[in-house]
Amino acid sequence: MGSVSSLLESEKENMEQQDLNPTPASETPTTVEPAKPSRKEKFIKEVKSFTFIIFSVLLFRSVLFEPFKIPSGSMIPTLLIGDFILVNKFSYGFKVPFSDWFSDPTYITGPAMPERGDVVVFKYPQEPSLNYIKRVVGLPGDTIEVIEKIVYVNGKALEMKDIDGKVQLEDMDEKYKRYNFKFSETKTGHHTHVTQVDQDNIYNSNFYKVTVPKDSYFVMGDNRDFSADSRSWGFVPFGHIKGRAIAIWFSLSFPWPWGGDEQENFAFRPWRIGKLID
Repeated sequence: MGSVSSLLESEKENMEQQDLNPTPASETPTTVEPAKPSRKEKFIKEVKSFTFIIFSVLLFRSVLFEPFKIPSGSMIPTLLIGDFILVNKFSYGFKVPFSDWFSDPTYITGPAMPERGDVVVFKYPQEPSLNYIKRVVGLPGDTIEVIEKIVYVNGKALEMKDIDGKVQLEDMDEKYKRYNFKFSETKTGHHTHVTQVDQDNIYNSNFYKVTVPKDSYFVMGDNRDFSADSRSWGFVPFGHIKGRAIAIWFSLSFPWPWGGDEQENFAFRPWRIGKLID
């Protein structure tokens, strides 16, 4: 018992001594606050984030989808002045990013060839810095001819059925409503769409027969008598085609003097939003 009491007393003394002799300040654990980034570091971080965002957007536009705005009436009634469209950039194959900025694109997959009736955006052959949009009518090796405003492909007329055009006239841009249009439901390839011709315009009634060369395409606007297309400036090389127009995502036109639109009046058409392009 005496030894047990001695041990307890000794342990008590040790505890009291520890209380009288606290741990030195140098041994007390402390929390080190991280150093605040300098202005320079903050600026570099923001620049990196901004650069990444810009690069991602440009990559998306170059390889996947790109938006365009319709400034003219050459594709009426399919596309109206002020329509904002989305173009599928990989319709005919995936491209090396940015490879089409300064020359013809380099394809990673494919390429697949455009089909008759596709609505395509392409570099204008005579001025590649400009983008045009038209419908593919002639494929490589095809013969194209226009007789009395009827388009013939390989000697056969495109299928056409006359319609009254009331729906098309309701949405049509004001500057075109004064013309004497004839509307037709037209089948070009597997695409069914509406075309229009000015019955009072006799100057574009005929076009001599041509053969579409290899790796090139004959394109036309759906607004036949108000479209500068392959009938006036020739064929579109495949390398100039940027992609296929697939949908309208917005429709607004305003006669700003600097906007470049042919529109003469304000036009907002929410009912066209989401419309697929055939």
